[in-house]
Amino acid sequence: MSEWDVRKPLGTCAGTGTAIEPGTEYFAALVETEQGFVRQDFSCEYWRQNRPAVYCFWKSKMPRADEKKKLFVDDDMLMTFFERLENETEQEKLCFRFVLALVLMRKRLLKYESGCRQDGRDIWTLKITGQDRTVDVANPNLNEEQIEQLTSQIGQILQMEINYLG
Repeated sequence: MSEWDVRKPLGTCAGTGTAIEPGTEYFAALVETEQGFVRQDFSCEYWRQNRPAVYCFWKSKMPRADEKKKLFVDDDMLMTFFERLENETEQEKLCFRFVLALVLMRKRLLKYESGCRQDGRDIWTLKITGQDRTVDVANPNLNEEQIEQLTSQIGQILQMEINYLG
């Protein structure tokens, strides 16, 4: 399982190299590279003028040194990211989507309905809370350590604290 570049915001626009000052809004994005997802931050000005090609993005505010870290990511953004991964076939992305499904189940946005075996894979059918539709998720049968590693990486990418168990 590969590692992703999931660094915290460095206060620098990936497009221009200029500083993003504390307290300033910016766009955080996941950019797909050959090595996997890489987080990059962009100033709002750069974003409006150049709109870089990204896999997923969200607007945030550069933290101040004395400010307590905010641990909140919009549930809609999590669902959007989960749904964007729906048709991916690469093992790395299937694992990432599965762990994201566990997070969404923990947040009660998805509910386990049933499971079956298809083409040698375990498939979970999950109901989207508040909607009359389901989604299928391949269970890659990760061990506890792999799930914890991916959960940590998701949290770092999205700047949030995630507990998928308990």
